[in-house]
Amino acid sequence: MKSSTRDETEGKMHQAKGKAKEVVGKAVGNPDMEAEGKVEKLGGVVQEKVGDVKRAVGE
Repeated sequence: MKSSTRDETEGKMHQAKGKAKEVVGKAVGNPDMEAEGKVEKLGGVVQEKVGDVKRAVGE
């Protein structure tokens, strides 16, 4: 698998995992878990964008 595709796939996975943590944290009233989910989701967005840039550059 190309590095750009891997970054995009892993980024989407982290976004989904982060969203799940965010929802569970909110549902159980755990602000730390909710914040952790938001951070992980944001990291996934960044990683996906890195994959997009790699694809545009041609890596």
